[in-house]
Amino acid sequence: MSAALGRYERAARKAQADGRIPALSVALHRADREPWVFTIGDSGRPEHPLSPDSRFRIGSVTKTFTSVLVMQARDEGLLDLDRPISAYLDVPAHGDATIRRLLSHTAGFQREPDGDVWDTLVPPDADGLLAQLDRAERVLPNARQFHYSNLGLAVLGQLVARLHGTTWEQLLADRILHPLGLDATTADAPAQAAVGYLVDEYSDAARPEPQMPFGGVAPAAQLWSTATDMARWAAFLVSPELADPGGKVLAAATVDEMRWPLTTREETVWASGFGLGLLLAPQARRAVHVGHDGAMPGFLAGVYGRRGDGAPDGLGCAVLGSSGTAGQINELVHELLRLTVEADPADIKPWKPAAPAPREYRSALGVWWSEGSPFVFSWHDGALQARLPEAPADRPPAVFRALPGRPDVLRTVSGREAGELLRLTRDDTGAIVRMHWATYRFTRVQEAFDGGPAWDGPEDGSGR
Repeated sequence: MSAALGRYERAARKAQADGRIPALSVALHRADREPWVFTIGDSGRPEHPLSPDSRFRIGSVTKTFTSVLVMQARDEGLLDLDRPISAYLDVPAHGDATIRRLLSHTAGFQREPDGDVWDTLVPPDADGLLAQLDRAERVLPNARQFHYSNLGLAVLGQLVARLHGTTWEQLLADRILHPLGLDATTADAPAQAAVGYLVDEYSDAARPEPQMPFGGVAPAAQLWSTATDMARWAAFLVSPELADPGGKVLAAATVDEMRWPLTTREETVWASGFGLGLLLAPQARRAVHVGHDGAMPGFLAGVYGRRGDGAPDGLGCAVLGSSGTAGQINELVHELLRLTVEADPADIKPWKPAAPAPREYRSALGVWWSEGSPFVFSWHDGALQARLPEAPADRPPAVFRALPGRPDVLRTVSGREAGELLRLTRDDTGAIVRMHWATYRFTRVQEAFDGGPAWDGPEDGSGR
């Protein structure tokens, strides 16, 4: 066993022991290594001993799948994120809630459907969920703040199912699970499902928890899966261009859109946020963990991928456990992602010479000045780039692409001022002598806003 794998296993063993987790299944997925899978404990089913194929309930990780179905429908022109749900569903109340707000948990919907479903263990069916929406509260004004809602994501799941004229379960299988080969992920509990437990706080007793189907609320929390499948899913959420190179499930640009934070979860501690259905957990050194936690009676799950900070391409991790109270399950997924970068970082790719910048952009290279500060323009990876000289090395540069048929007008496609235009001005020889980026003037020497150089001021330095 390599030193890195030994550290992963020790972390998992410690979490299982400290958390008193009856069964724990852990997987790491990355594009440049074989998957690592580890299990420890007892499935609770003698006929199906614990193995990498054991299935665990993943709870609210299900929401990430529903969110991808919503974004598929958006990309196909079936819905608009900023239109109200009443444009697509006949609902008795709260039809003004927009799809974007529901995806980001900022629509103010109460947490659960009407009724004490966690007492009765009888959730409404799909029709009942929508028909009873007038019994649910808007506990906060629309767009006021983050408020987590199973009800909101369940409504979205039923919405996309009806747009396609099928059930949420069938749509999920057809549009995500089968195309990505997530064959161990199912709506119903298979024979190899582990038993979920409530572990007694004051003894080592463990009581099996009931496992009810979630009915119309299924799009929020229904699924069962393996750690291997879920680590692959986490890798898709951070590196869709590798997990789904043809974009048959979702375009990489749309997954990027889902990862952009739309709200923080707390006002005073900005430790995590939400995008379009995805939970975002910032880490040290310009990294972020993207995914979701899950909880259902007797089960907890953590499914996240890592971006930034030298993370290997397609790095995803899943930790699934058969205890409903062991917070170590949700902590371990983040620990393993950090350990991976520390103990087995991405391979360093050797630098190789490449073709020079195209002739028409060579006079753009070097130092330019704007607002009194220098910027360095360079050509790397087939694109014009810009960055502040003092910017941290791990901060991505601004990257530009020329507009079709307009080589002197470029769009900022990523980094600082993303979306803004860079306009080039040339002299009679074709050399670039001035640039305007986001309308700010860039020149080869430091200038004031009136165009005068710093040295062309009063001799006494008075500024008058």
